[in-house]
Amino acid sequence: MDRPIRVLVAKPGLDGHDRGAKVIARALRDAGMEVIYTGLRQTPEQIVSAAIQEDVNVVAMSILSGAHNTLLPKVVELLNAEGADDVLVVGGGVIPDDDIPFLKEKGIAEVFTPGTPTQVTIDYIRDNVANK
Repeated sequence: MDRPIRVLVAKPGLDGHDRGAKVIARALRDAGMEVIYTGLRQTPEQIVSAAIQEDVNVVAMSILSGAHNTLLPKVVELLNAEGADDVLVVGGGVIPDDDIPFLKEKGIAEVFTPGTPTQVTIDYIRDNVANK
């Protein structure tokens, strides 16, 4: 790539807890990626609009509210509708193991649960942006 990997870190839905998203945003930035943080309570439409405007390679969503099976696939659907199906979409947060296969089936490339070392997320993004 000619430029650093650009990552949009987003908090979809009504979830008001952003500590994890800020930790990931800082880790990605420290790893040399350009990070755009949308802030709290973003709709899927707002996330996709920001992703397209910022020309990102990755959308990384953090969610703790329990609405992951609705909100995360909606972002993938909207990205695809905008022709941005080359954007890598990952999720993280409190997501039950039983829900991860459904999310992957809906286009979420990977799901990072609490306790995942930040380096695992960094390596996954580096390895998979190059393959998109």
